Amino acid sequence: MEKLVIVAIGGNSLVKDNGRNTIQDQYEAVCETAVNIADMVQEGYNVVVTHGNGPQVGFALQRCEIASEVAQMPLVPLVNCVADTQGGIGYQIQQALTNEFAKRGINKKVASVITQVEVSSEDPNFQNPTKPVGSFFTLEQTEEMQKEHADWVFIEDSGRGYRRVVSSPKPIDIVEKDAIKSLIEAGYVVVAVGGGGIPVVKTSENTYEGIDAVIDKDFATSLLAEQIDAETLIITTGVPQVCINFGKPNQKALERITVEETKQYVAEEHFAKGSMLPKIEASLSFLEKNGTSVIITNPESLKDAILSKAGTHIVR
Repeated sequence: MEKLVIVAIGGNSLVKDNGRNTIQDQYEAVCETAVNIADMVQEGYNVVVTHGNGPQVGFALQRCEIASEVAQMPLVPLVNCVADTQGGIGYQIQQALTNEFAKRGINKKVASVITQVEVSSEDPNFQNPTKPVGSFFTLEQTEEMQKEHADWVFIEDSGRGYRRVVSSPKPIDIVEKDAIKSLIEAGYVVVAVGGGGIPVVKTSENTYEGIDAVIDKDFATSLLAEQIDAETLIITTGVPQVCINFGKPNQKALERITVEETKQYVAEEHFAKGSMLPKIEASLSFLEKNGTSVIITNPESLKDAILSKAGTHIVR
């Protein structure tokens, strides 16, 4: 079988800016990323795609609240908004890749798997919301929203503005992992664990129930990579390389670092909690299990990154 690579696309990379956030704008961004993924497939890699949904879940929640206020429509639970955005973004990635393969004459099919991800109802993160969802706001906008929604929690995100945060439990199992494996073995490019997966908990009757939360897509991707025996994990983000001393005069881009060096940078608190730190922690988790390498880069550098010409490469 071809080398198995799993690529995580950030939800923010599908929204160029607050002025370009329509579904068509998102599809155009997806199509740009599809070109880079198709390049990887053409290089001979077997690819699984995952994606974030932070901004999209935020939009979905806002639409629900407006519909409830204006037309008395029933509110949609957060877990269902996660499922809705997983399906919507998965459809766009699936279509964009299918079309790009057709243009190139690549004999590959694409399938999106609506993926549930098990979490623990006792996870302490339910008491400490940290996962950003929705758009970036100014401090003034944040203060106005908190007047209407006193229970909402906001954090400042790496100098880019303020974002609402919700509970983000750690994933413990990918429910549809066997179906994903079967599709990979059948030669499909699979889109899975969208938005970190639909969070579910297992009951005493050994059944599943949805629970309101948003799972970090990088942690879910790392777990999926482990469970399907992927060799390389690629996490795309808004920057071409990971940096230490980010935003400071002595900022330094990292090209190739070991697990031990990465742990040292974490201990020195070089990575922001709501931004780069989850990607680094997910990378370390994958490498400490059965992973060979992790690449962190922006979507447009994917092809060069897989050829070791771009990105930050973390190795054992």
